[in-house]
Amino acid sequence: MQLTIHPFTLKLKETFTIARGAYSERRVVFLELTAAGKTGFGEAGEHEYYRVKAEDLLAGAEKLRPVIENYAFDNPTNFHEYIKPLCDGNTFLLAALDEAAHDLYGKLLDKPCHELWGWQADAVPKSCYTLPIDDPKTMLRKLRETDFSIYKVKLGGKNDLEVMRMLRDNTDAVLRVDANCAWTVREAIELSEKLAELKVEFIEQPLRHDDWGGMEELSKHSALPLIADESCRTPEEVEPCAEVFDGINIKLVKCGGVTPALKMIRLARSLDLRIMGGCMVESSVAISAMAHLAPALDYLDIDGPLLLKNDPASGARLDGHGNVHLNDRPGFGLALPGLG
Repeated sequence: MQLTIHPFTLKLKETFTIARGAYSERRVVFLELTAAGKTGFGEAGEHEYYRVKAEDLLAGAEKLRPVIENYAFDNPTNFHEYIKPLCDGNTFLLAALDEAAHDLYGKLLDKPCHELWGWQADAVPKSCYTLPIDDPKTMLRKLRETDFSIYKVKLGGKNDLEVMRMLRDNTDAVLRVDANCAWTVREAIELSEKLAELKVEFIEQPLRHDDWGGMEELSKHSALPLIADESCRTPEEVEPCAEVFDGINIKLVKCGGVTPALKMIRLARSLDLRIMGGCMVESSVAISAMAHLAPALDYLDIDGPLLLKNDPASGARLDGHGNVHLNDRPGFGLALPGLG
């Protein structure tokens, strides 16, 4: 098996702001795994909150090159088990390798990945469109410039309730809220009641990821369902989340790729949790991997490519209304013409 490494900088159309900060570009690494004349693609990018740097991803991939190129690839599950201990806890690097392995496997078998898992493409839920924190006029402009039926609104600023009232006055679309760990328990309880009046569907990650005592209190008094994001990174955290959350948001780089994501889906279903598939600022490479998991999900948030000026990949496509279109090509249906 051959490994090819591509550093790349994704540039956003507009600055993206959440409760923890703002950015206008993301450095990512695309990985190619090639065997028997077929190539699979994976992606991981830098992220301040998870303390992941692009340089570390590049160095980690290069360090693994001889190990990977001496590996006799058979299937993604065995490859994940083999390579995980060698990634030194870097789930972002592991995710990129695992995505590439699944894409490669589908291409070797000449089948789309969702078909290999027994799922139908027409079962994919609609994706939301994310409205990042900004001044109210800009948020309203972005709402009016788009035509989605579902929006996820980033909160954690000074005027959260005023922003939500303004948006509700201007749309009948489904509204979801993501606080990115920004609120206190008291704020979350009070805001949940007001947001319920505005017909918000649920609140994602209202408290710090490790505030389990606060979440226990909030779960008793919240007027809205609560979805874990930063609190639910790996399969081992699904069961604790079931005690205080109503659902989980799976992101491939958090958990280490498609292989653990499949485990999280099965476990969440057994615990009667709702499941969202989410994304970071990512290209169509990582988004296509999540899109093939989407038939097994309740909610979807994969608008990453729509925020980019320079998506180098083609694969699953999200249209301007939130509909996800899986192509009929094998694996994740990926190609990277934009890398030259």
